[in-house]
Amino acid sequence: MSGKYGDLIKEARKQENQKDSLPVNQQDNKTESQITSRESDSLREIKQVNLSIKVPESLRRHWVSEAKRQGTSLTAEIMEAMKNRFGLPKE
Repeated sequence: MSGKYGDLIKEARKQENQKDSLPVNQQDNKTESQITSRESDSLREIKQVNLSIKVPESLRRHWVSEAKRQGTSLTAEIMEAMKNRFGLPKE
């Protein structure tokens, strides 16, 4: 890669690699006092991964709207159901 765009790409990759090597609270240029409690909680969490299932679109729309009406989310409800059914791992 050479030329104007190649140099830009190299510089962007270099900056991204430097950002990845910083502690999480420094990646966004925030001091510890600027990190909200929600961000602080997420820093302590284990890596989150996607769990997906296929459902009919009409059911998904219904469930999402009902969850919103009740002030919750599908994620919260599915996690609760899975914990109740299968429990949590022993540490």
